[in-house]
Amino acid sequence: MKFAKTALAVAVTALVALAPALVRTQEVAAAKPGKPSSYSPVVIHEDFAVTLARMKAARAGLMRRQQELLAERYDLGDRPSGVTMFRGKPVQGGVRVRLPRGTTWEQLAALTPEQVRERDLFPLGLLPLPHPHQAEGGMLFPHFQIEEIKRQEGRDLTRFDLDFDLPDHFLPEFPAPIFLTTRPDLGDVSQGKLLSIDNYYEMFNGVLNPKQIEGLRLLLTPFPQQQFNQTEDRRSERPSRGVACFDCHANGHSNGATHLVGDIRPQEFRHRIETPSLRGVNIQRLFGSQRALKTVEDFTEFEQRAAYFDGDPVIATKKGVNVLERGSQVHFMAEVQEILDFPPAPKLTVMGKLDPKKASESELRGQTIFFGKGQCVTCHAPPYYTDNLMHNLKAERFYKPRLINGIMASADGPIKTFPLRGIKESPPYLHDGRLLTLEDSVEFFNLILETKLSDKEKGDLVAFLRTL
Repeated sequence: MKFAKTALAVAVTALVALAPALVRTQEVAAAKPGKPSSYSPVVIHEDFAVTLARMKAARAGLMRRQQELLAERYDLGDRPSGVTMFRGKPVQGGVRVRLPRGTTWEQLAALTPEQVRERDLFPLGLLPLPHPHQAEGGMLFPHFQIEEIKRQEGRDLTRFDLDFDLPDHFLPEFPAPIFLTTRPDLGDVSQGKLLSIDNYYEMFNGVLNPKQIEGLRLLLTPFPQQQFNQTEDRRSERPSRGVACFDCHANGHSNGATHLVGDIRPQEFRHRIETPSLRGVNIQRLFGSQRALKTVEDFTEFEQRAAYFDGDPVIATKKGVNVLERGSQVHFMAEVQEILDFPPAPKLTVMGKLDPKKASESELRGQTIFFGKGQCVTCHAPPYYTDNLMHNLKAERFYKPRLINGIMASADGPIKTFPLRGIKESPPYLHDGRLLTLEDSVEFFNLILETKLSDKEKGDLVAFLRTL
């Protein structure tokens, strides 16, 4: 009996000694490539200090790789068009997508989709744009948003593993103006400030009703999110209070912040999201670029229950999901979003078309192209320039699937028709921000729709789009 007890003790001691090695073996096995999982790891075995040091060390290399990709795809120079946004920020001009060597846009447009695909001539800047770290993903904010929120609230939206990638001059003006459908007489009510939890009450008491003021408070309140929370797998150095809806939709508009959609797996097929404006959601009937949620209430609730956590409710529970109550919170938040208006368009009539007495000859010619040869009106009908539907452009007709910095450039599938009202105020363009200027957008659609516009027609079409 004594011998048996001794043998048992030795065996237990040996198992205890082996335990760390067994854990490491399990971790290595889990890390080996195999069948992709829809789930994120829940139990993290790496100390936060180790994660922080490892990801900080990799940050410069990741950003260098992304900047090399952007430089290969685009002309990133600061070249204003001569047109400005509402508060004076210059609108960038010119086609920025780089063409394959020895190719012109006219030559490309003359080819069939099959010819472009077989000759590998589809411009890189028209392919899906990867997240700066596609394998990691998550919310990324431009530096001006980070600095202003830190100044006002002492809350830090900096990620220790990544920086934002697109230059400031290709992003919307900041802080953006705010227009209300309920008080058009006030014009821009932003007072030139970024709305935050610190100033919203002072700015809107007497302008909004109590229900709307409460909805605005909730839109400005930070709640836990995948990268910004209190857990050991966050991406902020200190435990974070989280993010607010208006951290991306700054002043109810957009600041260009980026993310990955939560509703696609595996990771390399997830689309980058360029934050859309909330202006004019009252006239929209679909929400989310592909999810096709039917009300802004559904979208508001979905964002905080699922999109904040990459569509993973297990992780959401771990990190502190904010479950909104439909009657006293979701409806209040939705009501605020639904009174955010488009910026003024002084050259448009009440029917949404150009007033000939105010428009230039180029703008009028562009309108004719928009409603005719360009086929734009098929999806973008006035007065708000949307059809509230989804369309599949099938851009993959022009290129072979390929892996680019972690993203699989293949079929995008159906994407909602975003309104074009106020479009010059909302660069970059397309659902993932791959098109930096309106000129890029016109070249993209001229190629995809095979409309064969001349250079003059393209210029006139851009002139019209800037009036919307």
